[in-house]
Amino acid sequence: MDWKNGLITYDSSHKDSSGSTSSTSNDFATAVNSVALDEEEEPEEVETVLKVVPPAYHQYLDVLSKVKAEKLPQQHCCYHHIKLEGLLPPVGVIYSLSNQESETENVEKGFISPSSSSTGVPVFFVKKKDLGLCLCVDYRKLNSVTRKNRYPVPPMTKLLTVFNGSIIFSKIDLRAAYNLLRIKEGDEHLIALSAKYGSYEYLVMLFGLTNSPASFQNIVNGISAEFLDIFVVVHLDDIMVFSSSEEGHVKHVASVLQILRDNNLFAKDSKCVFHASSVEYLGYVVSSDGLKMDSSKVQKILHWPQPKNIKALQSFLGFAIFYHCFIKNYSKKITSQKRPSFYLQ
Repeated sequence: MDWKNGLITYDSSHKDSSGSTSSTSNDFATAVNSVALDEEEEPEEVETVLKVVPPAYHQYLDVLSKVKAEKLPQQHCCYHHIKLEGLLPPVGVIYSLSNQESETENVEKGFISPSSSSTGVPVFFVKKKDLGLCLCVDYRKLNSVTRKNRYPVPPMTKLLTVFNGSIIFSKIDLRAAYNLLRIKEGDEHLIALSAKYGSYEYLVMLFGLTNSPASFQNIVNGISAEFLDIFVVVHLDDIMVFSSSEEGHVKHVASVLQILRDNNLFAKDSKCVFHASSVEYLGYVVSSDGLKMDSSKVQKILHWPQPKNIKALQSFLGFAIFYHCFIKNYSKKITSQKRPSFYLQ
């Protein structure tokens, strides 16, 4: 640990990730002609994807297809199963909504269908970072009677210990990842939603279901098991490919894109980064030198308003502890802050 420069260096004893893989035998020279983006793609979308994706991966452009990602996935071995421990929750309150577009859009995609389920949960909209609206479904009552899937989602700090010897990185972010997984046939009625314009049931997995993270992590770990911690780490829908040489990196990224294609998983070009010497991943900046703090998060901590009460202090400490490994004697430094004080109401 380099305390002065705020840098975590890699463990030199960790295995090198330079090994190549024979999982793909595609000829990159003729790749461009093999697979194209869906013909329904907007020209602007195609142009954007071509700018983001290096020519070496143009044979995998279909993996970045927005049109294909928004089609109902087929039922196969990978699905989300809902097991109940109690009675089915009753129909929830219907919130007043001013936007029917999301429901109509999801019906057109095939993600939801009209339902006659005896249960139903309320829905509402929240604003996204891009100022768009995200349809949220309130599954709290259903989650309370759902048997929990304890499949482990790896802690971020554990994932970040495997980059020793790597000099080049690519980050692949999956598009609407949870929607790429079907609900197990026969379970759809359990997640029926009650809206102003009718009752519907989802055919795809949603954010908000208690076991969604575990189900998705299980699947992405399974399909990438051959490469995990060798040249790939995966945290839910965030995939990092790391290599010790550019030549090896091209093969590694191609292997990952092929896996995504084989399993009908799609990436979002605007959130992908290819062939970078440093990249932000899970709140850290990863490079050949080691791990650093994300400057934007550091600025939030530096400009955090003075806590006025215990709850505000807990909120600050909860955020600051994310980078505790970069602060020497962190636990000792915050001890005095955790004690009751007359400054806190």
